[in-house]
Amino acid sequence: MKTTSLMLLSAAFALSAMASCSQDDHVPVASQTYVLVHGAWQAPYVWDDVRAKLISAGNKVIVVELPGHGSDQTPTHQLSLDVYRDKVIEAMGSGSDKVILVGHSMGGMVVTHVAEKVPSRIRKLVYIGAFVPVSGQALIEIQDPGSQLGPALVQSADQLTLDVKKERLADLFIPDGSQDVKDKVIANYRAEPAIPFTNKVLLSPGAFGSVDKAYIKTLQDIVISPALQDQMLKAAGIKSVYEVNTGHSPFLSQPNAVADLLLNIGK
Repeated sequence: MKTTSLMLLSAAFALSAMASCSQDDHVPVASQTYVLVHGAWQAPYVWDDVRAKLISAGNKVIVVELPGHGSDQTPTHQLSLDVYRDKVIEAMGSGSDKVILVGHSMGGMVVTHVAEKVPSRIRKLVYIGAFVPVSGQALIEIQDPGSQLGPALVQSADQLTLDVKKERLADLFIPDGSQDVKDKVIANYRAEPAIPFTNKVLLSPGAFGSVDKAYIKTLQDIVISPALQDQMLKAAGIKSVYEVNTGHSPFLSQPNAVADLLLNIGK
């Protein structure tokens, strides 16, 4: 009887030790895969600092270069929102692991389109100062009376690209950034392909509607106004909302704050 009691006591201690280990605060959080999608008139370089911090925290990061941006030379007339979507899906790879998919500005249209196509691959969909369309809507149809971008746009003669007046570029996209950052935005500038702005996104409750979503509002944004952001949040039913007190490109002006929010969202 005494031997049996000792055995039971030992077992109890063993179970207690196992439980203690499972609750140990020092056990590392499982790493995530972040897929970062830039917006219009920008390119992968905008994510450099955020990417570095996410990686230093033990995560995998995939930065997508949308066709017609950065160094990609796909002819403008061949581009569409479908082409952008397929590029992101290709970058995500063929595995079954879920990713945290992040889109900025026009990239919000792209990641929304991706979520409708492959909802099972997305752990969380994150918008940063981004467009969130309703079903059947194109970016060009999303009206924003609070935006200062419209008067600064110049369409090419062939209507295939849109330019931003050079003297307005930095003030619109990175008014709160350092001079070095503003210079980088200007140096990496390319005219934006226009056709994807006209492509509609069709969404369904069973696909896009099933994906967990979060939104990071840019409170000093004059490209996509906070008022429009609130309107889109309400229409999309997004409840997880965070804020950064920045202009349109917080990953350039406050990259640490953006990285910290993404790490928190990814827990």
